Amino acid sequence: MPEILFEDNHLIVVNKKCGDIVQGDKTGDKTLAEDVKEYIKKKYDKPGDVFLGITHRLDRPTGGIVIFARTGKALTRINKMFAENKIKKTYLAIVDNKPPKLNDTIEHFLVRNRKQNKSYAYDEQLPDSKKASLSYELIAESEKYFLLKINLHTGRHHQIRAQLAKINCRIKGDLKYGFPRSNSDGGISLHAYKIEFIHPVTKSEIILRANLPKDKLWGYFAESLTI
Repeated sequence: MPEILFEDNHLIVVNKKCGDIVQGDKTGDKTLAEDVKEYIKKKYDKPGDVFLGITHRLDRPTGGIVIFARTGKALTRINKMFAENKIKKTYLAIVDNKPPKLNDTIEHFLVRNRKQNKSYAYDEQLPDSKKASLSYELIAESEKYFLLKINLHTGRHHQIRAQLAKINCRIKGDLKYGFPRSNSDGGISLHAYKIEFIHPVTKSEIILRANLPKDKLWGYFAESLTI
């Protein structure tokens, strides 16, 4: 089981490890959702099948916060909150080049290639393209790498990876988007770090942070992390 960040009768929020897959795909590998279901079934001694609603996804090589719904009511309400941008997600990315500005909002038009499982970012609108917008801020740097804080304004396929690559800030380990070498764990240095929202049932304010991956570079950047 991954680290559990929050749990009640309506929601369970976990810190996904890179390499875990949220929902089933053509690989047939065991999913994070299945692991969470098994955890709930065992902890609460539940007979039969356990309900677990998938509210959003993270790319397989990405780690960090994933919210699951434990009831149909919570699932419907969380889905509505995501659709209305009422859930604030903050990502951290380690990239290979300093961005053009210390902070900026960038907009592109993404075209998804399903055969390659990749999105391409363009400055102008093209047929079948979707507008993508995010804000970034440079918050730390090492001798070779730069740490960016990222807030999404839209939720497109591989949006952060494609948009950062477009501005020549490739995410460490992301071979698909141009970084020359893979990370030792097979993941990429993109982490869904923080989430803020109003609980869909209890209406309490929820602010959660996911511990960073355990490697030397993330550890270095953790020392200057204040968000």
